Amino acid sequence: MQVLHKPSKLTQSPHPSSRLLTLVLISTSCCIIFLTMNLLLILPLKSTTTSSLTGDVHPPTTINHIVFGIASSINSWPLRRPQVLRWWKHKHTRGCVFLDDHLPTNSSESEQETDPPICISGDTSSFRYTYRNGKRSAIRVARVVSETVSLNHSDVRWFVFGDDDTVFFTENLVKTLAKYDHRMWYYIGANSEMYEQNWFFSFEMAFGGGGFAISFPLGKALARVLDPCIQRYPHLYGSDSRIQSCLAELGVGLTREPGFHQMDVRGDVVGLLAAHPLSPIVSLHHIDHIDPIFPNRTREESMEHLFKSVEVDSERMFQQTICYDRWFSWTVSVSWGYVVQVYPHHVPLPEALKPLETFQSWKKSKAALATAFSLNTRQLHPDMCKRPTNFFIESLGKKQHGVLVESLYRKYVDDNCTSDSTSPRQLEEIRVKSAKLDLDYRQVERRQCCQVLPSSAVTVLELFIRDCKEDEVIYMH
Repeated sequence: MQVLHKPSKLTQSPHPSSRLLTLVLISTSCCIIFLTMNLLLILPLKSTTTSSLTGDVHPPTTINHIVFGIASSINSWPLRRPQVLRWWKHKHTRGCVFLDDHLPTNSSESEQETDPPICISGDTSSFRYTYRNGKRSAIRVARVVSETVSLNHSDVRWFVFGDDDTVFFTENLVKTLAKYDHRMWYYIGANSEMYEQNWFFSFEMAFGGGGFAISFPLGKALARVLDPCIQRYPHLYGSDSRIQSCLAELGVGLTREPGFHQMDVRGDVVGLLAAHPLSPIVSLHHIDHIDPIFPNRTREESMEHLFKSVEVDSERMFQQTICYDRWFSWTVSVSWGYVVQVYPHHVPLPEALKPLETFQSWKKSKAALATAFSLNTRQLHPDMCKRPTNFFIESLGKKQHGVLVESLYRKYVDDNCTSDSTSPRQLEEIRVKSAKLDLDYRQVERRQCCQVLPSSAVTVLELFIRDCKEDEVIYMH
């Protein structure tokens, strides 16, 4: 008789639910291992991609990444050459000065080793120009853009254009352009100071005299379509109008940077330069049409004197800081490297930041539109003795291994106003201490703070410019 034994647990067939559970556990473990390995591989790649998108994988933008196209002529170049040489850095600055013809071989302005290269513009006689009483040279100047691109320089990020009377502050230009991704399409510049100029030409146009920048890929695209585009706009007046129109056809608008200055004003511009925007100054134009910016100096001497400040601390140049002297109730406006203005009374900060109308409109007209500025300004006080006392930069130097900058400003008065012991006219000089400014283009600019220091003499005012504390505000305490 056969005996049937009950099978032991070791020999029992697994229950279907147990087999399913085991399979799930094994699959889950494999998935976790797979995902972990992929995550380890992906994370560095993702970090690199993010860095690339922000531009951090590229070395910082320098002057070597910029190519300049400067519009000139054989008639104006001998006169304007010194202005260009003021900012052109031999062996560092790349580009060309475009003339309408060859300079005479015996000309004293023939190309020198330290001069920018001279290029001869192409023939534009086949292009139509129909603006009545205009200058058809506008077509040639507009084509400077495509001719500059065709120079085919290597490692270019930006093309920058200006006139032969445009003075560039190249260190600040580099810092300004570094804010933008040069691989994208950018058209960067500024409007005119005069409302009528912007209204007549375009609020969307970068005025060419103040200079403008075009990113490398946009420059290449514009160069390909420029000639047929120019043919569609024979009725426009200037070169900058043609460039703006062709960029509009490409779908690109103006990115405004207030450091570019067309300077469509006349007369004494101390009020304008004493209240510069927070952005670093990038350019000045029409130097020959305004008064010398320093008293008792010629225009050329004034620019030479100004660039002594630029060479010491370019990024702080013209940066406005407001101090309040509580003892005398003075308002002190510092335009670093240029002028300190001391008001004998309290001026609220929003008012102190507005330019004083020491300058006149570009056109000599009484029409409302012709005299309207495109920026907020303040009227000069009718009583000259109640206007601010100006102290212009005299000298400056570095201390503490170049970190600390000390600048000296001396009084200039051209009136017969009397003064008492509480008047800023008792002062003879102002001494300003500041750290060399190094702007971080990744941060929003913030105006620095200024404090009045104990002075060594009654005729001396001493100031210190520094970063504001986190919650520090600027007002008359």
